[in-house]
Amino acid sequence: MIIIMQHGTSQKDIDYVVSRAQSLGLGTHLSQDQGQIFINLIGDLRAIYPSALSGLHGVERVVTLDQPFRLASKDFKSERTVVSVGEIAIGSEQVVVIAGPCAVENREQLMKTARAVKDAGAQMLRGGAFKPRTSPYSFQGLGEEGLQILAEAREETGLYIVTEVMTPEQIPLIVQYADVLQIGARNTLNYSLLHAVGETDKPVLLKRGMMSTVQELLMSAEYILSYGNHNVILCERGIRTFETYTRNTLDINAVPLLKELTHLPVLVDPSHATGKASLVNAVSRASVAAGADGLIIEVHIDPENALSDGYQSLNPRQFAELMGDIKRVAHAVGRYTTPEKQYVK
Repeated sequence: MIIIMQHGTSQKDIDYVVSRAQSLGLGTHLSQDQGQIFINLIGDLRAIYPSALSGLHGVERVVTLDQPFRLASKDFKSERTVVSVGEIAIGSEQVVVIAGPCAVENREQLMKTARAVKDAGAQMLRGGAFKPRTSPYSFQGLGEEGLQILAEAREETGLYIVTEVMTPEQIPLIVQYADVLQIGARNTLNYSLLHAVGETDKPVLLKRGMMSTVQELLMSAEYILSYGNHNVILCERGIRTFETYTRNTLDINAVPLLKELTHLPVLVDPSHATGKASLVNAVSRASVAAGADGLIIEVHIDPENALSDGYQSLNPRQFAELMGDIKRVAHAVGRYTTPEKQYVK
């Protein structure tokens, strides 16, 4: 159960509603979005009727929810959330494409790749400055130098930056450079990190863990939402199954399912889902057809010599071909990939 307070409600009214809920034996957790306060009620709600709280001064409405994820639920918010990054609207009719290398390796590699994906029609640039790797001996990223190179690429190309944050301690540095904070699959259940990004004002791209259920993904989103950051973007990136021919198995079911369960935008990462560059185009087309609000794709100027994930990265020519293909699919399902809505027939 969530109490939604009226816009501009006084602190006195909020405190009274909280005290009233506590007098009924309930705990409370407060969050806000654009000045509107939400009071999450915690405890045994079976004997609590919404009417006991809905008439209190300053209360707009009381929402009773069946799902364990409250703020992420469509029952809480029926209209779709659109996350704005500059003039880009993620969750709108536009299918947004984020592209770039797995890791920022050096200035030349990143700048050439950024120009290539920009020319092909991408709206945002991905690139890791801090890289969580399975092996401690693998390339771990350039750190702040990588962030500076990303910022330079944004200045030249106009592409907004998506980069991964791995620890709460990195956030003060990364928010100086990034437009979107990415939570990787390995950190989906890192609750201290989810709490920390929830207290920032940066949009968060939350990837599904490789062994997480849909509900676990949404509960992770709930952590971010409950700490005040309502600009959350979900990302299906494949889950680990018994299949060995691909890196992961793309759960294409998750795309329409998430659209049924939540108001949050849903992206797909076909690069990590397949682990094979040859499969990325087909899986991208399927994702757009299934209703994905966007794609995040690994592109490298020279995949064969990439320091990270070269085998699943497209080269610029392959990426340009993919952009043409998904434009046609987007058109077929009533969406578009360019702001001008110029469909490719």
